[in-house]
Amino acid sequence: MNEPLPIRPSDLTSQSEARQRKPDWIRVKAPMGKAFSETQALMRRLNLATVCEEAACPNIGECWTKKHATVMILGDTCTRACAFCNVKTGMPRAVDPLEPNHVADAAAELGLEHIVVTSVDRDDLKDGGASQFVKVIEALRRATPATTIEILTPDFRNKADAAIEAIVAARPDVYNHNLETVPRLYPTIRPGARYYASLRLLESVKRLDPSIFTKSGVMVGLGEERLEIHQVMDDMRSAGIDFLTMGQYLQPTPKHAKVADFVTPKTFEAYAAIARAKGFLLVAASPLTRSSYHAGDDFARLRAAREAQLAKVTL
Repeated sequence: MNEPLPIRPSDLTSQSEARQRKPDWIRVKAPMGKAFSETQALMRRLNLATVCEEAACPNIGECWTKKHATVMILGDTCTRACAFCNVKTGMPRAVDPLEPNHVADAAAELGLEHIVVTSVDRDDLKDGGASQFVKVIEALRRATPATTIEILTPDFRNKADAAIEAIVAARPDVYNHNLETVPRLYPTIRPGARYYASLRLLESVKRLDPSIFTKSGVMVGLGEERLEIHQVMDDMRSAGIDFLTMGQYLQPTPKHAKVADFVTPKTFEAYAAIARAKGFLLVAASPLTRSSYHAGDDFARLRAAREAQLAKVTL
């Protein structure tokens, strides 16, 4: 096994440099082209929001050009105000009963082999929006039965047990819920959430149905320490999480949390090596990695990794 690359302070830019400009390794091309425009038009026609737009994802040009979009259900307005997130906050509108069918129509028209469905936080709803996730999964199974389904849910604060049981019973292929950052930074970065509640959510998914892949992600560059990231990895593995994603935090607007460090590609490689050594089935770590970036390809690799692991057990 290759030794993990060391992580040194010199691998990180200084805070003053970080505020001056983005480093070359996280610069992306502006979205353009016919396929991009067609994806955008489809989302408008079906009245669907996407996390690609709402969260100002840097990969939107690449993904939409390939006609890959991460659908955001339950509207475009969140009941929380996390310091890292660009999704607008306020009083959401009523849940659209046609939304599940529109998601299925989008998957069919785009010819998706794999779809990622996420949502805003809906603390105003009795079930946190869990029933809408179930309806979307059911609509996709009817309309595009060959499409594999990945969901990225909120934490269903104070509603988690019933919400998780309902969604797990609908059997998505991948259940993703992001821890986002290290426990120490939760009060300022993710104040409406609780670190260990998010861990328990993912642990419950794996306990209820071990066949469902579980996935979680963290952002770096918010001021976390290297050993804190290692501890998060250990916590994830204790909860049975299969797939870890790591990416660079980028400040959406001056009102959001500042970037403390721009983490170099070399440091991401070191983190990935450590994560693989800790036993994750799959690790995606790079400056531009996001939860749903290359999700279809990653799902194929995730499934292959499990099959290889099972083959070793049966030998």
